[in-house]
Amino acid sequence: MCTTCGCGNARTHIDGKAMAETVGSPSRGQAASHSQSTGGRYRHAHVPAAEETHVHAHGDEHIHQHADGTWHSHAHERRHAGGTWHSHGHERQSTSEAQAAPESGDAGRALRTLQVERDLLAKNDAIAAENRRRLADHGVFALNLVSSPGSGKTTLLVRTISAWKGRTPVAVIEGDQQTSRDADRVRETGARAVQINTGKGCHLDAQMVANALSQIALDDDSLLLIENVGNLVCPAAFDLGEAHKVVVLSVTEGDDKPLKYPDMFRAADLLVLNKIDLLPYVDFDVPAAIDYARRVRPGIEVMTLSARTGEGFDDWLAWLARGVADARLRREHVVDPLPPDVVAFESAIELSRTL
Repeated sequence: MCTTCGCGNARTHIDGKAMAETVGSPSRGQAASHSQSTGGRYRHAHVPAAEETHVHAHGDEHIHQHADGTWHSHAHERRHAGGTWHSHGHERQSTSEAQAAPESGDAGRALRTLQVERDLLAKNDAIAAENRRRLADHGVFALNLVSSPGSGKTTLLVRTISAWKGRTPVAVIEGDQQTSRDADRVRETGARAVQINTGKGCHLDAQMVANALSQIALDDDSLLLIENVGNLVCPAAFDLGEAHKVVVLSVTEGDDKPLKYPDMFRAADLLVLNKIDLLPYVDFDVPAAIDYARRVRPGIEVMTLSARTGEGFDDWLAWLARGVADARLRREHVVDPLPPDVVAFESAIELSRTL
């Protein structure tokens, strides 16, 4: 389970194939022994997602320590009247703040949850940094498109790809809990697309994107569009290695979304107000929406467009072109590191000057 957002840990698939463990998944196949508060000792294994729920007929909440020193807490599965069972999740806490057994009670649980979240996001950020370096080496301008479901992200991508043809290569990573419908729509444009199905997960993470990138032969100086799972909460916390998060807000949703979901709008660099062709038919205050967005994210860029009619699309394409050009310039001006023997030689010269 992702302890940051609480989403499930059902196996993620890329283009229909099960992928390796993602950020936040529990270690699979790892044996763990632990003690109940009454002193009894039990042993169980952490197993693949298909078998992940395991049944214990003992005790309530308890904590234990793994061989690597990390702490692990859960309330065990309980048997109810009639023979029904309910399952439990697992939390792990690193030893950086828990050399001794964690506190019990609400304060201890809060401390353990906070540390798990920190460890999870730190792991994700490290993988995202590697993704970012990999993309920069190829001069790829990568965007992470986030929104609530139904905002028109896929329609925006399809129209963008059609309008972008002839400029640079473009590839797409699609994120949905199930089906390949969006990736199929993108492939119909001729663009390369990789579909990530997150199962019960409600967001993409950096490891998923890293695995998807291994399925794409990245072209230098190209455009990569990542469509995240429709969700205005959890994707805000997960860096994928993109250059910018782009939050898409449909005028059919409500102009106060930036105030209701501030973390997402605070994390974004660009707000795209989509479906403006429907403004005559909905009660949506564009100036108010922009004002609300800039309250939580001062200086955020804003564009208004219709992915269906193409209104406002020239500004969007110009913004993309500037980003692609900037990524290309950065790649061309990266200075390769000096060979180790040259570095050692220069260091020796500098040392001799101080003697």
